[in-house]
Amino acid sequence: MKLQQFQVDAFANRTFEGNPAAVCPLQEWLPDDVMQSIAVENNLSETAFFVPSERGFHLRWFTPVAEVDFCGHATLGSAHVLFSELGYQGQAVVFATRSGEMSVARDGDLYAMNFPALPPQPCSPPRALVEGLGAKPTEVLAAEDYLAVYDSQTVVQSLSPDFARLCELDLRGVIATALGDKHDFVSRFFGPRLGIDEDPVTGSAHCELTPYWSRRLGKNVLHARQISRRGGDVLCEMAGDRVLLKGGAVTFMVGEIEV
Repeated sequence: MKLQQFQVDAFANRTFEGNPAAVCPLQEWLPDDVMQSIAVENNLSETAFFVPSERGFHLRWFTPVAEVDFCGHATLGSAHVLFSELGYQGQAVVFATRSGEMSVARDGDLYAMNFPALPPQPCSPPRALVEGLGAKPTEVLAAEDYLAVYDSQTVVQSLSPDFARLCELDLRGVIATALGDKHDFVSRFFGPRLGIDEDPVTGSAHCELTPYWSRRLGKNVLHARQISRRGGDVLCEMAGDRVLLKGGAVTFMVGEIEV
């Protein structure tokens, strides 16, 4: 069987920045083990698969290790493929996912994503978190991931995690964050339990970061930067119990795979 596959740099304004995602449009689901094998073969942080539904599309995401409940950058990549590569004509594309309904609309040169907010709550810092990051945070919170808050962007940039230690944690991953030098806030995301030591730009993490920084800074619209090696900008907005994220996307590769 031959399938179309696209590779998209999400949260990027040009190729070779942002977070690369593979996107496979399907007419019907493949067996789970086949989709997982495709994700392993791609060896990207996420491979997205979607099939048509009555309201839009069903969307699923796979890391090289497992299917996940929520992925922002591969959702952005999937919407970009539909709008820019497959001729989708709607105002917005609606995705049904394991984390509920999500929509993505064009907004000039960017895409606007409507995701659920995931407000983190204060928690006691696990020993593996502090030892794994190698620097003690000023504050630790938890939602889908642990959120480790630091005093400065410099500290976040200088972290050199012990990924084996972080694998001992019970949540999906770890977000390290601080006030930004040129942005409202910056972050890095570590997800070794999912086979992703450091993710370049993590949309779902900003569903946790936005409620935290919106409350702390007293503003609803924030400019964020994920300061991985590739890096990427995310425009974030609180909208009740939802988070609106805006970012660009660029097609890097169009191809065909055989399974």
